[in-house]
Amino acid sequence: MRDLAQLLPHGVTTRIELTLATSSSSVARWTAAGDLVHVHPGVVMLPGAVDDPLARARGAALWAKGPLSHLSALALWDATPSWTPQLHVTVPADRYPRRTGGVVVHRTTLPLPTTRIRGIPVTALPRSLVDSWDWAHRTRRGQHPPGARAAARQAVIETVRSRRLTVPTLRLEADACRKHAGRADLFRLLDLVESGCESELEIWGVTAVLPGPPRVPAPSLQHAVRLGNGRWVRLDAAWPPARVAVELDGAAFHGSREARERDLRRDTALAALGWVVLRFSYARLMSDPLGCRREIEAVILGRMASR
Repeated sequence: MRDLAQLLPHGVTTRIELTLATSSSSVARWTAAGDLVHVHPGVVMLPGAVDDPLARARGAALWAKGPLSHLSALALWDATPSWTPQLHVTVPADRYPRRTGGVVVHRTTLPLPTTRIRGIPVTALPRSLVDSWDWAHRTRRGQHPPGARAAARQAVIETVRSRRLTVPTLRLEADACRKHAGRADLFRLLDLVESGCESELEIWGVTAVLPGPPRVPAPSLQHAVRLGNGRWVRLDAAWPPARVAVELDGAAFHGSREARERDLRRDTALAALGWVVLRFSYARLMSDPLGCRREIEAVILGRMASR
């Protein structure tokens, strides 16, 4: 068994490759003894690797002779926090791989830009994002895992926020894949991200909570302010003419004593520059968005009237 593990350093390979390295009788003996598992036609895996996401991904790519794509590619790119139960691969439109369990095969007539991550072929990150968005919006209800659309949205937001990709790059990729589903929704999201939104909460704030024209100016998102000590801080939303800032605390925000002290010091430093900082909890934003909006608007109008 030790020799077999050395022959399969990644826990998976094709039956042909293993046969060439050993013999057909050895492969048959290992399979009969349960030391090898057939996971896909022509692909064998060590039993201990069956639950390893990377081994499963490598096995799917070996079987399809094509790259991981869609949400599986995003998992390999670390753009989503977890792997979906089914793996996704993409092959040229003139290829028809035999069906196998646990793998969704997509076929495309478009060029297929690929790279390798940990030795596994994977579609390029822009293409992976657009393909994931398309699949999550095209598939009929009940045919994709729960949260597929949310995962695709979060991957777009996080990839741009972390500066791994730019909004223009994603727009170009979406333009190249003109028939993808949910196209209008994707471009609306890209517009919001480009305007400065860095989370779903901030998107919710812009669309449902933060006031804007005609009564007050449009907010400046992720507005940078230099404090008196020379340090720069960013405000979730700001109205510079009124020197009013809004901070949106997410659902995961608990605030340790140190974090609260840090926020108080920052708010005090902003107050020294004439800023008023309004903070809203996730619970308040979700339960009373119109009330939050009215309060913010009243403060902005009051500050502007006094200037």
